[in-house]
Amino acid sequence: MKIISVEIIRPPFAGRASDGTHWNPTFVRVNTDEGISGFGEIGLAYSDAIYASAGILRDFGSVVIGMDPMHSEEIWNTLLRSTFWGQGGGTVIFAGMSAIDMALWDIKGKALNAPVYQLLGGKTNSSLRTYASQVQFDWGPVSKNLVEPQEYAQVTLQAMEQGYDCVKVDPLGVCKDGSWRWDFTGILPYSQLKLAVDRVAAMREAAGPDLDIIIELHSQTDVNSAIQLGQALEPYRCMYYEEPTQPLNPALFQKIQEKVNIPLAAGERIYSRWGFRPFLENRTLSVIQPDLGNTGGITEGKKICDMAALYDVEVQLHLCGGPIAIAAGLQLEAVIPNFVVHEHHQYAMIPANIQLCKYDYQPKEGRYEVPDLPGLGQELTPETIRRSEVLTLT
Repeated sequence: MKIISVEIIRPPFAGRASDGTHWNPTFVRVNTDEGISGFGEIGLAYSDAIYASAGILRDFGSVVIGMDPMHSEEIWNTLLRSTFWGQGGGTVIFAGMSAIDMALWDIKGKALNAPVYQLLGGKTNSSLRTYASQVQFDWGPVSKNLVEPQEYAQVTLQAMEQGYDCVKVDPLGVCKDGSWRWDFTGILPYSQLKLAVDRVAAMREAAGPDLDIIIELHSQTDVNSAIQLGQALEPYRCMYYEEPTQPLNPALFQKIQEKVNIPLAAGERIYSRWGFRPFLENRTLSVIQPDLGNTGGITEGKKICDMAALYDVEVQLHLCGGPIAIAAGLQLEAVIPNFVVHEHHQYAMIPANIQLCKYDYQPKEGRYEVPDLPGLGQELTPETIRRSEVLTLT
């Protein structure tokens, strides 16, 4: 089997998933001489990377033409080592590799008439506990920035009524005026700190003791503000503390870990085994959150998860993407024994996002079932492809 063409597919979404956040998913379809095609998704749909997404897929897609798609390890290492810039890594490099790798696994599953999870070793998880992610934007297909603590209590109860026993919130991101400002470094003013704490306190009081609450900070805090907020949140039994600072200096997480008695998590901006290595070796992260759309795909994602198990570190894949990314995440989460919980992002409920693909996979009563169709179990619809900007590499 040989790869004969690679298509870069940019749907006419051009929307905003939440206030101030661009949403532009980009997909790849890898086609073979045996008529089998595989879909992948680059994990840069949100914020400002649409041109980088298409560009790296154009560069790397041309490299794999003529190669055997069943040889995913060979292709992964070719992209890493023979493209010159591959060995420098980085967000865009690994994101391009990820989308292509995802498509190769889709081809492999279809060729062997098996879901990807079977090819990775079979299920260790028959259904996946799921949490409602980013409830500061409300919970549903239409987002809005929540301001008052009582609104945070109400959205928590709304998620619980749908069967979720875990939610994730950024209590700091939405300012008192409802805007979404991104400077939360240094020592926080008391009014800002109090508002964030009051929001979490309202959620805990409304939910009672059994709900798990994950705190998300989007790497917008630094060591000082993360410690200040984390210590103030300790009485509210938070499940873990996500991205309390940016990951470029892993030693910073050690300082936060010393001062805050909440488990730390990160991974959305950490790429490949090499990126996760220092966090595992110093055991600063209790939960890693690799994104299969930017960490190196399924090939690399499985290795990262297995490496984490060596250090008793749990895995919650970062899943802020379109339906192809969600399907890929479900396949890997079904396999790994150190899976902890699945992220169900608010973006996954946007109708225009759902309509991109053939199947609408949504959790029921806070649990996800894993698709049993061959490959990833998800494809773009013919209508989506027809309406998209498509660049074909041959």
